[in-house]
Amino acid sequence: MGNCIICGKPVDGWVCEFHQEDVAFEFEGTSPSELVPPRYYRGTVDGYADFGLFVDIGDHVTGLLHRSELDSRLESLDLEPGDSVYVQVLDVRDNGNVDLGWSIRQEPREFRGEIIQTADGEQVLPEERNDDADDAADSTEPEADSETDTAQPTTAPSPSPVESTSEGGAGAATATAQPATDDAADATAELNRTTVDAIGDQVGSLVRLEGEIASVRQTSGPTVFELSDETGTVECAAFEEAGVRAYPSVETGDMVSLGGEVERRRGDLQVETEALEILEGEEEATVEARLDAAIEQEARPTIVAPLAEDESVAAVEDDVVEAATTIRRAVMEARPIVVRHSATADGYIAGAAIERAVLPLIAEKHTRDDAVYHYFERRPLEGHVYDMDAATGDVTSMLEARDRHDEQLPLVVLVDAGGTRDSLDGYDLLDIYGVDRLVIDDSRADAEIVDAVSVAVSPSLAGDQVDLSTVTSSVLAANVAAHVNDDVRGDLEHLPAVSFWGDVPEVYAELAASAGYDETAQSERREAVSLEAYYQSYKDKRELIADLLFDDDGDLAAHVSEQFRDKLETELEAARVNLTTEDVDGSAVNVLDTAAFTHRFNFPTAILLLEELHRRDDVAVTLGVDEDELHVRDGDAIDVRELGEAVRKAVPSAGVHVVGGRDGYLTFLSGERDAVREAALEAVGERLN
Repeated sequence: MGNCIICGKPVDGWVCEFHQEDVAFEFEGTSPSELVPPRYYRGTVDGYADFGLFVDIGDHVTGLLHRSELDSRLESLDLEPGDSVYVQVLDVRDNGNVDLGWSIRQEPREFRGEIIQTADGEQVLPEERNDDADDAADSTEPEADSETDTAQPTTAPSPSPVESTSEGGAGAATATAQPATDDAADATAELNRTTVDAIGDQVGSLVRLEGEIASVRQTSGPTVFELSDETGTVECAAFEEAGVRAYPSVETGDMVSLGGEVERRRGDLQVETEALEILEGEEEATVEARLDAAIEQEARPTIVAPLAEDESVAAVEDDVVEAATTIRRAVMEARPIVVRHSATADGYIAGAAIERAVLPLIAEKHTRDDAVYHYFERRPLEGHVYDMDAATGDVTSMLEARDRHDEQLPLVVLVDAGGTRDSLDGYDLLDIYGVDRLVIDDSRADAEIVDAVSVAVSPSLAGDQVDLSTVTSSVLAANVAAHVNDDVRGDLEHLPAVSFWGDVPEVYAELAASAGYDETAQSERREAVSLEAYYQSYKDKRELIADLLFDDDGDLAAHVSEQFRDKLETELEAARVNLTTEDVDGSAVNVLDTAAFTHRFNFPTAILLLEELHRRDDVAVTLGVDEDELHVRDGDAIDVRELGEAVRKAVPSAGVHVVGGRDGYLTFLSGERDAVREAALEAVGERLN
């Protein structure tokens, strides 16, 4: 009987059932039946096949990593036979075949610990195995001297430091095998304070830092404290004994003085903690004031200027600056940032703009190489609003991260989604847990969100005098991103033009051209991102989107956009045959039965298909009527909320509900579909005249 190295719960072995997936196992067994799903195991690449990758688990078992489990194509994998990889055992079949899944964690330090699964199924810590080897070496008789034939005394090696890892790349730290002594504490207390940005030149030296504890994580070996001062963040490992919490009174948010030796572990700077003291009274206030002043100064954008002269953006310039300051402050405070955006081309472009600006700041702020993955996440939404489903998933994830890894609650940034009253219930849930959120949305945002979010950026909140035709969520997000990080301003200049499907404002077309993106390059990237937004099924695919928008010489975008056009034209051809045009009080209105005449699970989506039909036809309004949804494309001629209210009054039994803002859609009971269609046409006629 032992204790779980993650949570301390009494278990047989070293990890409880709940934390099986948090550690990496080294397999010493000889039979597939000895593997334990859903554990993660270290393996080596055995070879490729058309359908996947063969991976050896240990020396005696081989499993298949099917290509469907990979985020990229087989031919793009930079793996050779013999390379080490981490995989998850998904299933062991009756015939002995082993189905494997890919692990996003591909470094030992990205797991919260390492355990050896022995041939008899026991769990052994690597340090136990090392200790056994050391004991065996100590008990070996020394060799006789070749000249004197007398035994020479040997000096027993000093105990090796304990090395362990923690999830997300944190805490791959070596720590001393004993807690700090009074002498060590006295020695570090006498040191002058240094800062995190200066310790890179002090490897091997004792230093004293003052700052705030940003997070605390317990690994199978040391406790890893993340300390932030006014210049940066560094991980500090403190060892009591394997898996035992060091300095248990120190928690996230405490102002502390920490002393220890600077070391470099797997390329990351870390401090081997020898003394850690919680500051109180005047000392605490001094450090807190110093951090607040530095963060406030650093959080303000260095250059306050829009990407181009656009009255719509100029009208919300103060909000843009405040949004950028909010994001920068989260980075300075070592708080995670979660960007949620719609799964559309505009949403992906907007989210990628924020990502492009934030990642370099995170890398600069933190000493760990993988901080950009740990402190920033971009997740597309399943719908176009931040509803209770999305909020519940986010709250569950952030509470788990807080409880299991002592992470701070994140800043939630909503881009091209969440700007309407339909998101208020989701915001209320976030508010219960004190989660800050920022909304960047285009002209369809509702004024109700202002009181529900920390910061909102939307031209509709600036008044009726703003020309809303020159703005998209990507335009707003690109301007916020340019304020967040002026160093990447040049990378963002083409994004506003890419976000428009037609009639690109001249000011943004010229800006993109000056950045090297002509009209063809703009349209290819817009179409390519739109296609990938559909096929990524609510995954961020950070690298692929970045390649298309920032690091592509044109070949990738051209290839993907060609597929976009082929698929779109095929669907348009089928839709046009079944499109009806009705005269509604003298105005031409196109109506498409999207339930009957679109392929529900093929690209493009019905919404994108309707948008393209409306752009190509000279009609006032295009309606798409599904089984229980009605979509409107109208060039801003129709307010969908007003339309929904009119249909609700005309067909009270239809349960009509409007989702989203002016460009939202109606939902209704499918049994009243025909009545809703006729009521919508009548209401459209009234509003066009």
